[in-house]
Amino acid sequence: MKLRLDRFTLLLLGAIVLASILPVTGRIADWVSTGGTLAVALLFFFHGAALSREQIIAGATHWRLHILITTLTFVFFPLAVLPINSLNAIAPSWMPADLGVGFLYLGVLPSAVSSSIAYTAMAKGNVPAAICSAAASNVFGMMLTPFLLLLLVSTSGGGHFSVAEALKDIVLQLLLPFALGHAARPWLGGYLARNESLMARYDQCVIWLIVYSAFSHSVESGLWDKLPAQAIGLTVILCVVLLALFMLLARFLVRRFGFSLEDEAAVVFCGSKKSLASGLPMAKVLFSGHPGFGMIVLPIMCYNQIQVIVGAILAQKYRQKIESVAAERR
Repeated sequence: MKLRLDRFTLLLLGAIVLASILPVTGRIADWVSTGGTLAVALLFFFHGAALSREQIIAGATHWRLHILITTLTFVFFPLAVLPINSLNAIAPSWMPADLGVGFLYLGVLPSAVSSSIAYTAMAKGNVPAAICSAAASNVFGMMLTPFLLLLLVSTSGGGHFSVAEALKDIVLQLLLPFALGHAARPWLGGYLARNESLMARYDQCVIWLIVYSAFSHSVESGLWDKLPAQAIGLTVILCVVLLALFMLLARFLVRRFGFSLEDEAAVVFCGSKKSLASGLPMAKVLFSGHPGFGMIVLPIMCYNQIQVIVGAILAQKYRQKIESVAAERR
């Protein structure tokens, strides 16, 4: 199988290159930042309107599987990234403080919704369970992520994080639009269901705007002067190791508890993935105006690209295995 970067990945890389060459500054940067804040609020409004309570209730019956995925996402993963931040005290040139916070942030993010479900479907795994777990992870993630991040940062002693400001911004920019959107679901739900591709493009536009604005601000603050080449290399290696670790851990636990092969596919994809779509908008709220924003979001951007490539390969392998098992049962 050929490894190809999809168009959106290329657009994100293009945003970083453009921000490095032609960053927005001054009043225009303020306009772009304000536009990004409004776009994020509208993004969560649409997500609230698109979320079906019936869908969540239908998938929630497989509680053992959901507990396993939630534990991987919000317990094991945060614990796994905690030692990474401590590398700042040992080798600050390899792990700058803001990059360490970025790995802590990666650890507390919810599971990726679209790619988790898409790869589970591609693998012919338990799609309803994947839908429920990924959706619930993101809903809970809006509340859990800032609290877990505060806990990890205070535990590791890395960076400064205002819980009062974070809670205010999360409520006003994320939870309130999400709740209003869900209240408007009777009027908007049908339209959003018929225009999923349009909503997906809007998601991508918001992420592109956030990346361009964030890296423009970081470049102006000397991001590439502060981030040595060895730190970028270490980030890539750590992201590969984390993804491999959690895919193997998910597979081990699923087989240990006797789940089916279809369930295994859902757990492996939902339990190892981290959401770029939720992560970047939430980062804009939590770290707004931080000069090291680009360094903080670097791990999630790197992890996302790796999980997309590895996920595509693994989904094909699971599909072949599940089809083979199904053929033997006939």
